[in-house]
Amino acid sequence: MFEPDQPYRCSPRVSLRPEPFGALAYDFSTRRLSFLKTKLLVEVVRALEAQPDVHTTLDAAGVPDGERPSYLKALEGLANTGTIERRD
Repeated sequence: MFEPDQPYRCSPRVSLRPEPFGALAYDFSTRRLSFLKTKLLVEVVRALEAQPDVHTTLDAAGVPDGERPSYLKALEGLANTGTIERRD
């Protein structure tokens, strides 16, 4: 279950490859390929490791208030596929 008040990180099994639209995320464990559709989403995923929780990460990345629900939904999807994971 995705909990945005908890700390997350990009999974160490996942490699992000920058693309003009955002990035490709490849999971070496499952061989799953995901698309991060905006450069700001890529920035958020990369910044997760350095922040205490998802909400603080969105603040630090400058995600506009009106776009936060869509970013939280995207991050929930990435958590469900294992692209991002909770960290201790």
